Amino acid sequence: MSDGFDRAPEQTKPLRAPPSSQDKIPQQNLESAMAKPQVVVAPVLMSKLSVNAPEFYPSGYSSNYTESYEDGCEDYPTLSEYVQDFLNHLTEQPGSFETEIEQFAETLNGWVTTDDALQELVELIYQQATSIPNFSYMGARLCNYLSHHLTISPQSGNFRQLLLQRCRTEYEVKDQAAKGDEVTRKRFHAFVLFLGELYLNLEIKGTNGQVTRADILQVGLRELLNALFSNPMDDNLICAVKLLKLTGSVLEDAWKEKGKMDMEEIIQRIENVVLDANCSRDVKQMLLKLVELRSSNWGRVHATSTYREATPENDPNYFMNEPTFYTSDGVPFTAADPDTWMILMMRWTQR
Repeated sequence: MSDGFDRAPEQTKPLRAPPSSQDKIPQQNLESAMAKPQVVVAPVLMSKLSVNAPEFYPSGYSSNYTESYEDGCEDYPTLSEYVQDFLNHLTEQPGSFETEIEQFAETLNGWVTTDDALQELVELIYQQATSIPNFSYMGARLCNYLSHHLTISPQSGNFRQLLLQRCRTEYEVKDQAAKGDEVTRKRFHAFVLFLGELYLNLEIKGTNGQVTRADILQVGLRELLNALFSNPMDDNLICAVKLLKLTGSVLEDAWKEKGKMDMEEIIQRIENVVLDANCSRDVKQMLLKLVELRSSNWGRVHATSTYREATPENDPNYFMNEPTFYTSDGVPFTAADPDTWMILMMRWTQR
């Protein structure tokens, strides 16, 4: 028998005919062989691992980004390299924001001491937030934190003011960008969604300590939606849908407080696009689902239904605590999608 550990292969033996009666094994020997099967003992392999060995981390992993920078940023010859490295780190590990942002801001306060340095910082963050799709939300959070914790406030403007000025530069060419080539439109859409995240995350503290949103961004988003709907190409309309799903409920609340009917006008414009525009069938379906989402108060309920009374028909949050499902394209189902209920019910009945 072979034990399977490092033995040279045995030479092939010639086939033999079945044994004759003269070659039969004695019955006693056969029973003895059957009664006492051979036991093969595998060799013991000695491990070289040690309980005192240092922890293993995969290549490129950093357990704490700021550990190497407690004494400053001597390893970085320029502000640009330091900031870009931190932005890339946040992109790869967004969960580290809470634990590392304070150290990052303190370092910047010791480094960003001139107008040019502040301008450079704003540009680096803006470029990251509009060129990396998954960084728009994190970029907006970062901008909000720095707007409250950077101490430099030169005559050219503080961090928030310079950031809004940079956004205005892109905003002023919105009409040309919305009708530009595919690359131009893609860059424009990234700017639109980043501005939406800024509107939701950028907090402005008033003289009495109250926290408000930037009204200038509210006005800007309204005009950006006009630019998108005025050029009803598929990608422009998809961008408008994403923006309204992101900010629609907050925008409508803010407009209603001022007695404005802007959301009604936007919904009417969407319905006109569905009827008249030469867009794809899928995009028209997206627009119609957006209208239904708004008709359900953006998926919100003001009066909480009791557990026994709640149903998929009367409570948009009925499945809030259930798992999230995704389409084959990676798009998550939302509680407001009209087809979601049937799809989810079919899946749950198959469990």
